[in-house]
Amino acid sequence: MSVKKQTSKSKPMMEEAEESAKAPKKGKYFYAHGKRKTSIAKIRLYTGKGDITVNEKAAKEYFTVKTLIGLIKTPFKITGTNNKYDVSAVVRGGGVNSQAEALRHGITKALVQADPLNKPSLKKAGLLTRDSRVKERKKFGLKRARKGPQFSKR
Repeated sequence: MSVKKQTSKSKPMMEEAEESAKAPKKGKYFYAHGKRKTSIAKIRLYTGKGDITVNEKAAKEYFTVKTLIGLIKTPFKITGTNNKYDVSAVVRGGGVNSQAEALRHGITKALVQADPLNKPSLKKAGLLTRDSRVKERKKFGLKRARKGPQFSKR
């Protein structure tokens, strides 16, 4: 039996084919970013059939909890654009819930860019406002942000 060795020239060609499969869609898109706590979501909104991709995975695969998928899709439900746009997103930092809320914020901002007539309905629902609540920092002399050490009088 003869075993063919893989040449160094054939390996890069395979890698190029894999990269082209992961390459983002070409064409016009609307860009926006959303934030929540320490999560940042960078959104690209393409005209399409309603696919949502998060960090190169399907949204249902990335967010396993169904309520988070519903949370992400709320801007589309409010504007009535359920299956009109594809979303490609890169999300970093924070927890799963925080990432979903950052993604929702980014999608909302991208929908306003796509059609400015969406702004009043999204504003009324409170989705355009960035939720600025973050964890309070720990202060010196305390155990946490506000909890002090136990005090004993005697």
